[in-house]
Amino acid sequence: MKLGIVGLPNVGKSTLFNAITNAGAQSANYPFCTIEPNVGVVAVPDKRLDKLAEMYEPEKFTPATIEFVDIAGLVKGASQGEGLGNKFLANIREVDAIVHVVRCFENDDIVHVEGSIDPKRDIETINYELILSDIEILDRRIDKTMKLLKGDRKYQAELDFFQRVKAVLNEGRAARSVECTPEEAELLSTVSLLTNKPIIYAANLSDTDFQDGSADANPYFAVVRKIADEEHAGVLPICAEIEAEMAGMEPEEKELFLSEMGLEQSGLDRLITACYDLLGLISYLTAGKPEVRAWTIKKGTKAPQAAGKIHTDFERGFIRAEVVAFDDLVSCGSMTAAKEKGLVRSEGKEYVMKDGDIVLFRFNV
Repeated sequence: MKLGIVGLPNVGKSTLFNAITNAGAQSANYPFCTIEPNVGVVAVPDKRLDKLAEMYEPEKFTPATIEFVDIAGLVKGASQGEGLGNKFLANIREVDAIVHVVRCFENDDIVHVEGSIDPKRDIETINYELILSDIEILDRRIDKTMKLLKGDRKYQAELDFFQRVKAVLNEGRAARSVECTPEEAELLSTVSLLTNKPIIYAANLSDTDFQDGSADANPYFAVVRKIADEEHAGVLPICAEIEAEMAGMEPEEKELFLSEMGLEQSGLDRLITACYDLLGLISYLTAGKPEVRAWTIKKGTKAPQAAGKIHTDFERGFIRAEVVAFDDLVSCGSMTAAKEKGLVRSEGKEYVMKDGDIVLFRFNV
């Protein structure tokens, strides 16, 4: 999974990126501090995988990973070349989802490019620039389709659809708001439109507002949540400052710190959970002495396609999947004991994978 982080300058975007990736992106109290796209890869925390590692003591431990891409803060006029953000929009065109960091804290020591805190205005500014950038990309695709149309009338429906999408963008609405048939949705996915990507609004709160679940009392967060609800987008209260404090801590120290703050999970854990939900993703696990590993798939994926994540030969020559639920394996203590108790199932080509399935694929090519 690949996530792009966007936002205005000085909203806590790079601070959050640094904290969750420990990648050391520069962060300072002036606009355009990030002048190159920063990329960081983090392991997806999964206690089930940790438990399997305890059981098998594998030679290799491979969690699922997420790649974060942090680009320069966008400003009004970015699509026309203002600031530095537009230069890097290409770097997030291929991401799976966008994390839009919105400033929801007051701090006279940290300047705001617009001079005041206003989440609605800030969100509209970013969305407007993304829409203008998308129009430019879509215009290129429309030109290409029109050329194809001269030689083959079958492209008329494609052209009509793309012009309908452009009309929505021209109204200032995101491409994701276009009502599509499954075929049209597939066609739209062939154009890398930023506003067609799932989005999570990360409302960056002060540490005071964030502690003990008091985010709901923050009027700025209420504004962000209302916008997210209207757009059917994700929303996540977060405190970049707290995440930065935890970044260098050992696991035990971090757990104690979270407990003292009245929090159950770090911002990274909650962000990953929110992104998995937003994108409809789950993980299945493979376990043995050579390797313990997590594999990320879409909800609804059938066993042969899940096997194909490991290797195309697994899908091509799929025979069956030997599946055991994580809790059953742990309670039995080993795969052999789980088999003796009849808890290991033999599943065929129509089996729909479940989150936390531990699988051994049988195949022949």
